[in-house]
Amino acid sequence: MSGCSVAAHCSPLTAHSSLPLSIYDSRFTIHVLKARIGTSGFGIGQAKYAQLFSCVEVQHTFYQPPSSATLERWRHAAPSDFEFVLKAWQLITHDAKSPTYRRLKKKLSEVEKQEAGYFRPTAIVKEAWEVTLACAHALKARTILFQCPASFKQTKENISNLKEFFSSINRENTDENSDGRSINRKNSKGGGLNLCWEPRGDWDPKVVKSICDELNLWHVVDPFVSRSVTPNKIYYRLHGRQGWRYEYDDAELRELAAMLAGSRAKRNIPGKGKAPYIFFNNVRMIQDASRFKAILEET
Repeated sequence: MSGCSVAAHCSPLTAHSSLPLSIYDSRFTIHVLKARIGTSGFGIGQAKYAQLFSCVEVQHTFYQPPSSATLERWRHAAPSDFEFVLKAWQLITHDAKSPTYRRLKKKLSEVEKQEAGYFRPTAIVKEAWEVTLACAHALKARTILFQCPASFKQTKENISNLKEFFSSINRENTDENSDGRSINRKNSKGGGLNLCWEPRGDWDPKVVKSICDELNLWHVVDPFVSRSVTPNKIYYRLHGRQGWRYEYDDAELRELAAMLAGSRAKRNIPGKGKAPYIFFNNVRMIQDASRFKAILEET
């Protein structure tokens, strides 16, 4: 499906404004050539995947993180410039009532079940962050996604817990040099890791922007549903406009390309934005991501 014949399927860009920048404009080309395109999960064998894409969004770390040894094998098997982005363990973001806990292998006590998720200031959430951070180190990942359920609503308690969590955790990105010694890599604000937040449900964009600005977070969105409030730090997740079984057509993929241009040009951010992430998370994600990558390479 393409165009806006059905209001519910209009993208924020198409529904509210004309395309601000041609996908063949040189400013767009410079920005998008750096775009990191991949899928949510490999979908195919890792070796074949690495021939097609330069990054992947790891899903295993959300349900039940693999061992560090397993993740290190993944890292060693991938090209040196291949990037792993990982999804934070669900014990940080999701309440124990979430159906996703059916895939959790860790046995939780009744107290832990009450205290898990929603960024609560509890021992189990702290432990889950430490495990997530260890996964990031094993994969040499610099970007972590925190996907929240729609049940994580815009309440004072949830906002307070979220702020306390991101203000207190270790955000340093620890690597090893050629001698095997640990070295810390920090950004000028908030540490070396890119921390990315995907709120779902009815959140006020102004509140989301305030939180992201205060905590130095990337705002994660499906661009066909809502706009990012951090246009210099773009992270798109394409979930399918009519659900997971949706396949994007070429017109929609070209519209997505124009959205990337608009994220910078419309807001006049000359050269300061970081390279965007675009991950497809639908039934035809490998095919759609490959076609989108080809469209960008046409420029």
